[in-house]
Amino acid sequence: MNLNNIHNIYFIGIGGIGMSAIARYFSANGKQVGGYDKTKTDITDSLVALGISVTFKDDISNLDSHYLNPETTLIVYTPAVPKNHVQLNYFLDNTFKVLKRSEVLGLITEHSFCLAVAGTHGKTTTTSILGHLLNECGVKLTAFLGGISENYNSNLILNGDKVSVVEADEFDRSFLTLSPDMACITSMDADHLDIYGDASELIKTFEDFTKKLKPNGKLFVKNGLPLNGITYGIEDNADYSAQNITIKDGAYIFDVKTPKTVVKQFKFNLPGRHNLSNALVALAMSLEYGLPHGQLIKALASYKGVKRRFTYQIKTDDIVFIDDYAHHPEEINAVHQAVREMYPNDKVVAVFQPHLFSRTKDFAQDFAKSLAQFDQILLLDIYPARELPIEGVTSDWLLGMIDNKNKKIVTKQTMIQHIKASNARIVLTIGAGDIGAEVSKIKKELLNES
Repeated sequence: MNLNNIHNIYFIGIGGIGMSAIARYFSANGKQVGGYDKTKTDITDSLVALGISVTFKDDISNLDSHYLNPETTLIVYTPAVPKNHVQLNYFLDNTFKVLKRSEVLGLITEHSFCLAVAGTHGKTTTTSILGHLLNECGVKLTAFLGGISENYNSNLILNGDKVSVVEADEFDRSFLTLSPDMACITSMDADHLDIYGDASELIKTFEDFTKKLKPNGKLFVKNGLPLNGITYGIEDNADYSAQNITIKDGAYIFDVKTPKTVVKQFKFNLPGRHNLSNALVALAMSLEYGLPHGQLIKALASYKGVKRRFTYQIKTDDIVFIDDYAHHPEEINAVHQAVREMYPNDKVVAVFQPHLFSRTKDFAQDFAKSLAQFDQILLLDIYPARELPIEGVTSDWLLGMIDNKNKKIVTKQTMIQHIKASNARIVLTIGAGDIGAEVSKIKKELLNES
């Protein structure tokens, strides 16, 4: 498909973080852009502010006439949209060009030098670091991010089309539509078992992704993963390794051993060894691309992070409030490691909202172990997202498995009073559902208290 012949693009699920980045891209490139989402959010508000039309009613009468000509209109949808969606079925039944988000990403990036970031954890942070490094070093690029970058206040970095930086999403095998020049795989922990059935099928699909690399393409893999490629790791014998790591004023100072040399004195402001690993592979890809050491040292030091990825909401002597998107046991473990490394002697209360009934069911024991590490756990109801309830799978059921006496079920209405009653200096909110919408309320209440 030639995107130059498409004038109108309609997104079903336009408020999604990945969908909205592509909508911004097309709008910036002069296309007529609109879409549907079921919920009004900060993201949809920001799209409307750009002149993108967004409707929240799933019916045909709401469709602007721009999007009713199948010859000049492309329909983009996310796999999370239900099969009975009225608008989607109308377009499917009336000879419109209808593509998944990942297929459109493949079309956008096919004529650029594409750097893709894959893995069950770490994609968004790694992609945003990589996009920032390249942008700060003057590379003409477009980066599609799975979160809102603190540096750009956007999920899109738009500064040319020579290079593209993308998240390669394993959900629904979406990343198999890409053909990158460079790719990295940060992790292959079991996830999305509602799609894959078991972990071995997920690993096989990651192997299939590695075969999508262009001829002479470079693959970077975290040391220890069962794949062949350029390895990276922390204080180990990998091809690219972070060495001589110290912490100064809440930031990592470290050297990078490369296959050819040692680059000294990088500074990285995000806590947690998982984030340091993400920074390392972004640096490895940037160095292999040919960017100069001095510029990369300066660029990494200016990286601020991604919203809802270990984001400090309050940081005072009396209280520290951190919000994080973690929604898998390994991600919760990473948050715990980061908190304990930075605040080893303080009490930590964690408010967790489980995301998806299927994920809660598949990893219940692992969730219980990861949550039990905190001093106190406050558990919200499961956020269903695209799913219907599964009998017996509830937050009460999960709570019973957590080996920690200081635990309880809370609601959005009661959680603030329980946070205050905990007398914990470190407050965490964790989860990928709508808990993020509660953060500003919690922050306001805690600031009033302190």
